[in-house]
Order: sequence, then C-alpha cells, then structure tokens
Amino acid sequence: MNASGGGAARPARLAVGVVSAGRVGSVLGNALAGAGHQIIGASGVSRASVRRAAVLLPDVPLEPPDQVVERSDLVLLAVPDDVLPGLVRGLATAGCFRPGQIVVHTSGAHGVAVLEPAVEHGILPLALHPVMTFTGRKEDVQRLAACSVGVTAARDDEAAWSVGEALVVEMGAEPVRVPEEVRPLYHAALAHGANHLITLVRDCVDVLERAGVQPAERLIAPLLSAALDNALRHGDRALTGPVARGDVGTLRKHLRELGEHAPEVTASYRALAERTAQRARAAGLLRQHDAQEVHTALEDTP
Repeated sequence: MNASGGGAARPARLAVGVVSAGRVGSVLGNALAGAGHQIIGASGVSRASVRRAAVLLPDVPLEPPDQVVERSDLVLLAVPDDVLPGLVRGLATAGCFRPGQIVVHTSGAHGVAVLEPAVEHGILPLALHPVMTFTGRKEDVQRLAACSVGVTAARDDEAAWSVGEALVVEMGAEPVRVPEEVRPLYHAALAHGANHLITLVRDCVDVLERAGVQPAERLIAPLLSAALDNALRHGDRALTGPVARGDVGTLRKHLRELGEHAPEVTASYRALAERTAQRARAAGLLRQHDAQEVHTALEDTP
C-alpha cells in the first residue's frame, strides 16, 4: 500500500479474488477491475453465478474459494451474512490467508470482528457494505457509482480506515464510516427501509390488480416516487392521508375492504397506520384526541 496526497493510504494495483460471483461480488469485482485492479479468480457454482461472471467478470477463471483466496492480494468475500463466519473460519483453518492480504467482506450485518480468524494470520480486515440493492446486471455498476458504502475497520487503525475509503472512492462510490458496534443496527435500518418498501409496494400493486385497476405499476409510480422524495426532503411534515388527517371513518372503511378482499395485507396496514399516527402526533400534525381515535379505530375495527 502506498501513501497518496493528503495523507490517505491508497491501495496499490492489487490481485483481487472474488468469493463469490453473486449479485454483489460480481458488481464490486467489475468496479475494482475498472479501477485498474486485476481480478485473478472468482468462485461460483450456480448457473446464475456462472452467467453473472461471464458478463461482469469476463475471462476470469472460476475456481474453488480456497484457491481464489490463496492467490489474492485483496480477497472479496461477498457471501450471505449467515455463511460468512463459517467461511472465514474454514479458510483460516485451511491456511488460505497470509500476512499482508486485504480481506474485505460485503455483509451489512457484520463488522470486522467476524474476520478475527483471518486477522490471526496477519491480514488487514475491512467491511465494505454497498448501500444499494443489486440484481447482478450491468446497470448495477452505474448504481454503485451513485451510492454510499458503509466502511468499517478496526477502531484505532486509521490506516485501515483510509484503505477502505480509498477502495470505495476507486469504485466510484461514497464512503461512510460505520463503527463496529452500530453495524447490526445500521443494517437493521437499511433492511427495514429497502426490503420492506418492496413488500409494501408489491402489496399495493396486488390489491389494485385484485380490484381490477390496471396498469397498477404505472398508476402508482408517480405517487410513490413523489412520496419518497417528499419524505427525504421534508421528513414527517410530508405525511398525508387519512391517518395524518384523523379521518377515522376512512380508516374503518379501508380495514373492512382489506379484510374482505386482501386479508393478508390487513395486519401490516394496521401496524403501519399505528406507526404513522405516532409520527404524525410527534410532528404536530395530529392532535392527541384525534390520535387516540385513530388508535381506537385500528384496534376495534374487525
């Protein structure tokens, strides 16, 4: 690793191994190759991984994880959260890590403590989590360039933090420091927002289609896009609709209709309406009396 201007450590041109060529690993591997690093190998056995590697990591040999790790200067572990601890322990036990390697994982739920078995072999541990949802297609590379990446390194290792940030900048993204101790809460917040948003949107589409309203996606796209933009710009002041207005009669009608035609959605509607009332009350949009009436309607409407 070389020092660059401003005192920040800058990774040299590195031999990069990708374990595995999933949606995240293939995209980050492509971005690192675009920054001038050499992707020397990747692991992937599923048909989807093989296809992604062919598109995003062309001419990169697919090899077993231990072989990929042994030949790499920078190891990119892009595996599911629950798989990561066992993979690191197994590779460490097999003697695949060596002093001076940079070992990066992409899990949002873990910090660098999960890499401790590799640290015992002298590696530099980093956690780089792209704050983006990927599909494993070429357009994800452009999405990466527009997103932030949560960077975690050992608490007092400023050089490691700088290396992580430099790698993120090389990939065209924006680094954001996330301390080890808040990593699980950070990931919970992101999953709650992104994953549950998709569920909410698809439930909305399903109910509209069940009502015979077509095309549902085209109908709601401008509305949901505006709602997201308003929420990010104006916070709770952007709240609208029957809950924020205290329209209890409308809420009861919604619950009866959903109970009859989309009962699987009713519980999430109640929970989100209750939380919306709490936020509207805290923001001064809903009077205490109206908030209580909303709560009662959500509780006692069958």
